[in-house]
Amino acid sequence: MRVALDTNVLVHAEGVNGSEKRDTALDLVRRLPQAAVVLPVQVLGELFSVLVRKAGRSKPEAREALLGWRDTFPVAATSPEVMLAAADLATDHGLAIWDALILSVASHAGCRLLLSEDLHDGFTWGGVTVANPFQSRRHPLLDAVLVQGNE
Repeated sequence: MRVALDTNVLVHAEGVNGSEKRDTALDLVRRLPQAAVVLPVQVLGELFSVLVRKAGRSKPEAREALLGWRDTFPVAATSPEVMLAAADLATDHGLAIWDALILSVASHAGCRLLLSEDLHDGFTWGGVTVANPFQSRRHPLLDAVLVQGNE
């Protein structure tokens, strides 16, 4: 099962919001099967922005973090068709365009799961289900991929 990561998972893994969320995010990322994970390119852009703006990192430091994630997981690009689908998703479901773009990229990349703290847990669109990995009760699809990754 393919899994896309939203920006907040990487932001937490980078320690921006404290050690507890960092530890949870890092444990999650380590337990996911590496070959199953996809990073929408939008996520890398948002990560760079958060690291510079909120975390106070220099641009070279933020770039290094971005490259580290890119080297760890494949990155899925945004095409004109994906952008149009995102605009439809934002229009039809009231999502912010950038969240809709991440979900649209995940769908076009063949993901069944998008791990996100920002979108509604359980929301499904284009074959992708959103799961909040920071809730105490994990979504069954996330449990399934974590079990699959440990086999």
